Amino acid sequence: MPLDQSFIGREYPPTAAYEVGREKIREFASAIKDDSPLYRDAEAAKAAGYPDVIAPPTFAVILSMGAHDAIVEDPQLGLDYSRVVHGQQEFTHHRPIRAGDRLVTVVHVDDIKARAGNDFLTVRAEITTVEGEPVCTAKSMLVARGTAEGEA
Repeated sequence: MPLDQSFIGREYPPTAAYEVGREKIREFASAIKDDSPLYRDAEAAKAAGYPDVIAPPTFAVILSMGAHDAIVEDPQLGLDYSRVVHGQQEFTHHRPIRAGDRLVTVVHVDDIKARAGNDFLTVRAEITTVEGEPVCTAKSMLVARGTAEGEA
């Protein structure tokens, strides 16, 4: 069964605040094998003009994918997550994510298309500080295989 087109434009409530910690940044940097001192050493980050260590650009995936749960778990949409693959991801950073940030994410359904028996769900996650300062916009495409009309 295809995804409900009326979900285009839907916005979900903000996530709970996520406090970015130095150790989480270090763990993420280690996982992606990036040894930049900006991700590990507060003094190096300060020398580069940051108030504390910063996160690698792809760290935002932790927040954006967590926010996707609101969409994935929405029974009205009818998304069968067992059929989903991650099709595309892009980040637009308004400023680096830093240790000590308290961030919330609001997720939006920007588009739903059916092609070749698959549904393509375009999702946008707006990541801001709890005070509302824009930090990152994360856009991703989820592909639900074999769910659209005219299934292949």
